[in-house]
Amino acid sequence: MHTLTKGHKKTRIRHQQRKLGEERPGLHCKSTTKIMITKNFFEKVFSLDRMEPYFKLYPGDEKTAIKHYECNIKLSEACYVFLSVLEVALRNAMIRELVKYTGSNDWYNFFLANHKLRSTHRYIREAEKHIIERGETVSPAKMNAEFTLGFWVSLLNSEHEKQLWKSLRKAFPNMPKPIRKRKNVSAPLNRMRAFRNRVFHNESICWNLVYVEKFHREMLKVMDWINQDLVVWETNVDRFDNVCSDIRKDMNWI
Repeated sequence: MHTLTKGHKKTRIRHQQRKLGEERPGLHCKSTTKIMITKNFFEKVFSLDRMEPYFKLYPGDEKTAIKHYECNIKLSEACYVFLSVLEVALRNAMIRELVKYTGSNDWYNFFLANHKLRSTHRYIREAEKHIIERGETVSPAKMNAEFTLGFWVSLLNSEHEKQLWKSLRKAFPNMPKPIRKRKNVSAPLNRMRAFRNRVFHNESICWNLVYVEKFHREMLKVMDWINQDLVVWETNVDRFDNVCSDIRKDMNWI
């Protein structure tokens, strides 16, 4: 029987690692396996229901159908910037005015004590519940972060117009006076909520690029109502227009 020295053992280990390299992920392991990107692959990984509209639109042309799906992912990624910036700016602007309106940082407790705002109570109780279940202490900062976009947008619905609009309209100081009405803010923000949910839940949005481009411009307009400087800053990190241009070229939609 041969006894392996320490040096021989290290050599043997390195040899085994090279031999098993394709099975082990890592910086030095490079797979040589070719992935067959086909209709069957996409339907297996992403489900038939999700992929069917793409392959149905391009019968017999799997390559274009797959490219269209890839464009949908790229477009969704490009939408994240303006959607997330607007959502955070909207929330903070509304919080500022609600604190002024109620005279308290925990403005939501004023809501709980007001029966005219009872439709908001379930949102508030649910937010409190989630915070407590995480073992955290309920605070204005925690509550403000916990409320969903649906909650913020709901405060601009017609049922709250008499109670809240007089204060919340100040969250949009740059909105032109002739159109400074609750419904003119509520409508685009409800469209934003629906669109944002599609993007964040990985649904398809890349069917009518003209509509998405129009929606993008509308969201920048709402952002401008909140803060004009914010739009200038946002456009520095927003790749939306470039991505749309690339998609048109890739899909030959020019």
